[in-house]
Formats: sequence, structure tokens, C-alpha cells
Amino acid sequence: MTVEEVTAVSRAHPNFSFSMNTYTFKDGSQKDLLNFSGTVPVKYGNSYNIPIRLWILDSHPFAPPICFLKPTANMGIAVGKHVDAHGRIYLPYLQDWSHPKSTIIGLIKEMIAKFEEELPLYSLSSSDADRQSELLSYIARITEGETDIKSKSKMGGVRNGGCFNKVTVVGAGDLGIACVLAVVAKGVADKVVLLDLSEGAAKGGTMDLEIFALPNVEISKDFSTSTDSKVVVLTVNSLGNAQTYLDVIQSNVDLFRGIIPAISHYSQNSVLLVASQPVEIMTYVSWKLSAFPKSRVIGVGGNLDTERFQYILTKLLQAETLGKDAWIVGEQGEDKVPSWTSSKAVEVLKGKGQRSWSVGLSVADLTDSILKDKRKVHSVSTLAKGFCSINSEVFLSLPCILGTSGVIETVTLEEDPLVQEKLQSSAGSIHDLQQQLKL
Repeated sequence: MTVEEVTAVSRAHPNFSFSMNTYTFKDGSQKDLLNFSGTVPVKYGNSYNIPIRLWILDSHPFAPPICFLKPTANMGIAVGKHVDAHGRIYLPYLQDWSHPKSTIIGLIKEMIAKFEEELPLYSLSSSDADRQSELLSYIARITEGETDIKSKSKMGGVRNGGCFNKVTVVGAGDLGIACVLAVVAKGVADKVVLLDLSEGAAKGGTMDLEIFALPNVEISKDFSTSTDSKVVVLTVNSLGNAQTYLDVIQSNVDLFRGIIPAISHYSQNSVLLVASQPVEIMTYVSWKLSAFPKSRVIGVGGNLDTERFQYILTKLLQAETLGKDAWIVGEQGEDKVPSWTSSKAVEVLKGKGQRSWSVGLSVADLTDSILKDKRKVHSVSTLAKGFCSINSEVFLSLPCILGTSGVIETVTLEEDPLVQEKLQSSAGSIHDLQQQLKL
């Protein structure tokens, strides 16, 4: 797909030259990336040829290119709403990038249109040329393999004197905002980024977050703001016009195809915590699209129901130790399975729905265990292959010990033929659905 796009760009803009060069990211990491340089024609009174450079990420076409101006020594950068002081280009097209509707050709067209509204470069007098040369040298160090140590200390993922715990929440709906508020309230993160991927100008709850300016919370549409997150929480769900359950799931899969590669690129050592529905399948999709080890991709699964279940049992039995040995495993929803049988407790549990704020509290609980390396046992969606005679690659809720690397160990359930039968049945139905999806 990338070769086809590059060919189209070459036909439309024959002045562009292509090469492989080293790009240095904000965290100081480096990677050889395909990039191309050239000029785009812009009419702003007169006609101008604006020099640009686009870097193509290895997650293309699911993640947008990184775009810079490439001014000569006698050109100054006109900082504005689409260009920063270092020449990095920011456009709505980049923020709303979504495969397959977004293309490099479309990006260049919008770039030209925006530059015709606000010219990004201007001619320098000879006295300013020397200062511009220093800026160009700085840009070259950023984009061509050298790292500015001072910049790295400000923008990277480590602060002086310890570990910087950064959490990104993807999706600014009710659930996403609930997760942000719960994580902030629990005080487990040094910084929380809320990635708002909604289209258009409507902000909803994110506007309130901006108005009241919660400390250490950043709202953005730019995937790069998630760089070096320790935990990435996925709350997005497609709101398309799907007609069948399979269509609904496929819409979510298509949505994740534009998200997971970008997220996994910017936070390569993160734990992905999936709260999107259906959580078992979307956790599997996240695992496949990210290529992360299975231990670092988990779903919220039965954590909320398990905590409720244990609480109810403790209250009913007046015995905390018995309550703590009970788990809700398998699938979320009606097919969940209690691994400790008590008809009265399960009856009470059925009356408890999963509201956004409840799930948000559960997400904060899981995040706390991961970031603080608590080695606490939670019922979360994890790869169930090899457990209870399950031979397919499906994710089900099982009791797992969580730490900074995600799932450290899966706790073996007591042998119960009824529980095993229900887990195998859930695994079979989930696997059948997965086989019909287009990843």
C-alpha cells in the first residue's frame, strides 16, 4: 500500500526525491524511515514553491506521516496555527488521519490549501540569515539522527530522580473521561493524556476538562502526545450504522486498525488495557495489530464484576478470606462464569450494570496495580490458549497477577467441570466470530 501511495505522489509531484534516513523521535529513539522532499506550489498573491519533507512511519498507512517545512537559509518560518517554531506542520488532516480514506496525496492537497490561507515561510534579510542557519541546524539534528540532550530531558519519558508514570486514554466519550477522572483521583499517574479522536468541532465533556484545567491532564488529537506511556487505555467504540452484531464488531476492528499501530509505535513498551466492546475480541484485535507480547495486552474483562462479587460474598459470609478466593471468569455480560458458586451472591451481582464511572474506577484499579508493580491478582482478559483445554487464540477473563510488564502469571483455577465447560463454550463462540473478521 505504501509503494502504491509513493508511486502516486511521484506522478503528481515529479520534483519530489525519495530516500531512507534516520529520524530521531522525541524520546531520543531513532529509526530509519522512508522520507521524501520537494516543493508544493502555493498561490498567495504571487506563486511560491514551499519546500517540505514528509517522513513515512513504518506503521503507514494506519499512522499519518510526520511533516516538516524544509526552509533554505534565506527563509524564515512564519509560526502560526499550522506550523511551529521548528517547522513541524500540524493540520486537521493529520489529526483526523484514518485509513483508508486518508492518503498522502490528500494530505498534500490540504497542506497547499492551508498554506494559501497562511503562508508558512517568508524571505529573510541578510542580517537574519545567520540566526536562521542555527535554527536549520537544530531541525537537522532532530530529524536526521542527532539528539539534543536538553530537549530529551524535557520531552522524554524519564524525569530526574525516578520513573515518570504516564497514562494515555484513547477516546473522549463518557467512558474515556470517566477513566481519566478515576486515574487522576487515584493519583497513580504523573501525567494523563486524553486522546480525543472524535470528528468535527464538538467536544462534549473534553471542553469541561479544558475549562477546569485538571492538573497533569493533557487533551490532544495528536498520537505523538502519547509517547512513552506506561499504560494505554482503549475506550473507543465505533458509532457507525452497522446492521448486524458482526458488522458492529467489524466497525470497531476498522477503527482499531487506525489506532493501534500508531499507539504501539509511540509507546513501544506500554501495557495496552482494552475497555472497548466486545472486550474479549477487541483485546485479541489489539494484540494482533500491535504485535506486542501477550503479557502486555489485556482487557478489563471481569475485574469489575469480580471486585463486586468478592465484596458481596464477604458481606454475606462475614468471611473476607473466602470472598477473596472467588472470581468472575470467561466473557463479560450474560455468559460470565463465577468460579465460586453462591446463588444468592450471583443473584445480587446480576442487578449491577457496568456504568461508565464504574468501569473507570475498575480501569484506575488495574492501572494502579500495573504502575506500582503491586503483583495483585485481577480477573482480566488474557490469552486463554492452553488453559482449560482451550486450543484457539482467544482472550477470556482469568485471574492474573499484574505488574509493570502486564500479566506476570495466570493463576490456575480449581478444576470444576462446569466452569471448564462454560469457558470452552465461550472460547468456541468467540473464535467463530474472530474467524469472520477482516484484520
